[in-house]
Amino acid sequence: MIAKKVTSKNITIMKYFTLQELTRTGTNLQNVPDAQAEKNLIALIEKVLEPIRILWGTPIKINSGFRNIAVNKAVGGAVNSQHLKGQAADITAGSPAENKKLFDLISKSGIVFDQLIDEQKYKWLHISFNENGNRKQILHL
Repeated sequence: MIAKKVTSKNITIMKYFTLQELTRTGTNLQNVPDAQAEKNLIALIEKVLEPIRILWGTPIKINSGFRNIAVNKAVGGAVNSQHLKGQAADITAGSPAENKKLFDLISKSGIVFDQLIDEQKYKWLHISFNENGNRKQILHL
């Protein structure tokens, strides 16, 4: 899957992920990022998700990416969630066992991220990236 995002200054090519899948929601609510959130999503894809996919070698599903305030509230997201800024994605490799392997791979990879969170015993993984600095936090919730 190849997606092109054209801006006035450059062209960004994303091989494995699209902005559409990072803004999709099952809530029936509109979920359109503003310009800054879109920029953050592109950075998340380029700097984190694409490198993870290349290392992993097989598809990774996006469960949730950007969420506007209404979508975030509808899904029970944290009020200060990085999803609101387009800085985070919840991903899965398909099962808790595969998610644990993916979690271990990411944590040892050298890929720069803000947070890597094992959610509910590897039910899914939360990964985030912040252009203004990354804490490289690894958490189990």
